[in-house]
Amino acid sequence: MFIDRAIVSFRAGDGGDGSHSFRREKFIPRGGPDGGDGGKGGDIVLVSSPMCQSLTDFKYKRQFEAEDGGAGSRRKCTGRNGADIVLQVPAGTVVKTFPDEKLIFDFDRLGLEFVLARGGKGGRGNVHFKSSVNQAPRRSEKGEKGEEIKVVLELKLIASAGLVGLPNAGKSTLISRISAARPKIADYPFTTLAPNLGVVDFHGRSMIVADIPGILEGAHRGEGMGLEFLRHIERTRVLLFVIDVSPYAALPPLQTFEMLENELRQYHPQLLQKSLLVLANKIDLAAEDRGGIDALRNFCRRRKIPFVEISALKATHLEKMKKILFSFHEPD
Repeated sequence: MFIDRAIVSFRAGDGGDGSHSFRREKFIPRGGPDGGDGGKGGDIVLVSSPMCQSLTDFKYKRQFEAEDGGAGSRRKCTGRNGADIVLQVPAGTVVKTFPDEKLIFDFDRLGLEFVLARGGKGGRGNVHFKSSVNQAPRRSEKGEKGEEIKVVLELKLIASAGLVGLPNAGKSTLISRISAARPKIADYPFTTLAPNLGVVDFHGRSMIVADIPGILEGAHRGEGMGLEFLRHIERTRVLLFVIDVSPYAALPPLQTFEMLENELRQYHPQLLQKSLLVLANKIDLAAEDRGGIDALRNFCRRRKIPFVEISALKATHLEKMKKILFSFHEPD
């Protein structure tokens, strides 16, 4: 199951208490204090790892507590430090405060490590409080409390390009043709229930493309599945509008483009500052009536948006599409 959002509570370990013991060996009448310090509480640490692809580990377990530090003991023995909890998250995970959702940390690449909650310091034993006027201190410190925090974990896929379109526009078929991804494909809407990633190769270069589940009108308000997955296109550099131009499409091609553009604008206006590539898909079914295709092409020409007619099913003009797509990612 693909989980891309979770609300989780974390508690770091408390520090161990300091000891207030005294030396009592035979023949040492004035042994003095020898209480050791308490151990440090365990930390909560998050690490972005390639072994983790979603936030599934946080679906059923919503509370994590690190180990407390051990108490100090006699003979100046320090208590054992509490064990840290190290949790793996996928690259692309964003950590936010709950409930106001202010950014705490962004795992925008693999190998990052972040201490989310720090364990409490151990208390000092009474050996630290000996002085010239207090040779037998009965004072020691309690260990500090570990940090507690409740956060929102949100996954935003890291991909160079994202496929955007209405349900049944042919996005899953397209990503299966241009990469090794094998998403579920059927002739009914919402066959894609989770984003799919595929690696696309072209003349010795490669990039990651994300197939985002279909967007409906009103997606920015949470209708359909759009709001749940629109966040996954925030990191992409290029948006590919996959538009069904067949006679069986729900909307005319130009109206489809305008609806998709409006949903992205309502969700996050900066999304429309990304590079766009419009793909008129299913041209194999639109041979007789090309009025809608021509209207969309002319519109894109006026807006200076690259436009390609393709058939994902028949693999028509996919090399041309990849050439334009990779031109947005010319090597430095």
